[in-house]
Amino acid sequence: MSGKIRIIEEKCVGCKLCEKACPFAAIILVDKKAKIDLDKCTLCGACVDVCEKFQAIELILEEKVTTINLDDYQDVWVFAEQKEGIIQSVVFELLGAGKRLAEKRKSKLCAVLLGDEGIKDKASELIYSGADKIYVVSAAELKNYQDEPYARVLTELVKKYKPEIVLPRATAIGRPVIPRAAVELGTGLTADCTGLEIDDETGLLLQTRPAFGGNIMATILCKNHRPQMSTVRHKVMKEPVPDKERSGEIIEIIPKADWLISRTKLLNFVKEIEATVNITEADVIVSGGRGIKGPENFKLIESLAKVLNGAVGSSRACVDAGWIPYSHQVGQTGKTVQPKLYVACGISGAVQHLVGMQSADTIIAINKDPNAPIFEVADYGIVGDLFDVIPELIKAFKESI
Repeated sequence: MSGKIRIIEEKCVGCKLCEKACPFAAIILVDKKAKIDLDKCTLCGACVDVCEKFQAIELILEEKVTTINLDDYQDVWVFAEQKEGIIQSVVFELLGAGKRLAEKRKSKLCAVLLGDEGIKDKASELIYSGADKIYVVSAAELKNYQDEPYARVLTELVKKYKPEIVLPRATAIGRPVIPRAAVELGTGLTADCTGLEIDDETGLLLQTRPAFGGNIMATILCKNHRPQMSTVRHKVMKEPVPDKERSGEIIEIIPKADWLISRTKLLNFVKEIEATVNITEADVIVSGGRGIKGPENFKLIESLAKVLNGAVGSSRACVDAGWIPYSHQVGQTGKTVQPKLYVACGISGAVQHLVGMQSADTIIAINKDPNAPIFEVADYGIVGDLFDVIPELIKAFKESI
């Protein structure tokens, strides 16, 4: 979308409403008249809405006409991440979502799997979880992830086979690969989606993600370009139950030499060492928020997590205060989790935190404020001082074991 925007100076009264409404700080007052910094302006229209009374801002949007035939594009693709020949769990979540979208579009669910010579043997795992077709590209250069060859291979496959939708995960692999491909393909990309649906009327992919610091949920469309591309956050969708009776098609593709060129060289691969349970994989998470009052009180959170055989999580406030490392942060700017049980202790429930944990099977909230927003999403709420409640819970759980 492109367009033009201007201030009609004879109508501008210098009320500053547009300046306050602009989320990009693109409007300032000069000599009591609004001025727009076109380098910062994104043509979002927020200023036009608040200036409705005076109509001092004119916005003309021009929708670009696509030159491609949208009907040539079909099928839903999932980018299947692997590390050391093991398909990552995030891929199976995406296959579940992709299958639902493919059925709605009456098309096939496909997966793209890159790796070394033995990676083909893993393709059946993707078929069991819903994929109808697997594009396997194997080469020694693809054994470990590198930006340039991975992005180039994916781009070339998309150009040839023309999928309608391409879905990678919002991970350390998916995030850098897909923007490179999107730029090369001249299409749009929505990052960190928490919801994907097909519009009943248009058939377009509705891509929902948090925006403006998580204060709103924006639904984004890619009307005129293909494929529609979205990175999807971890643990916001359910994994399908594998069906080993399923069959599918495996297409082996021999990459061209120039697809595998990289300006960087992988010298060594160092595994991350974690002293605690990875919260993205934990079935039980006990999280502390500002209500625990200090870093020393995370010992109480850890004690409850230990008796439940779970992991320790945290709100952003505690991480920002330096009470606990970032690896424990749950939320929009931290990790998205989907445990069987999530216990929120002293967490008010800001929308940024809820985005990261509201998909938990069961949520228990402990907070002394009965009006805390966390209680709106909790399955069970305990109104009380966490320093009184948690020791009683620990005692009760120990006695029941």
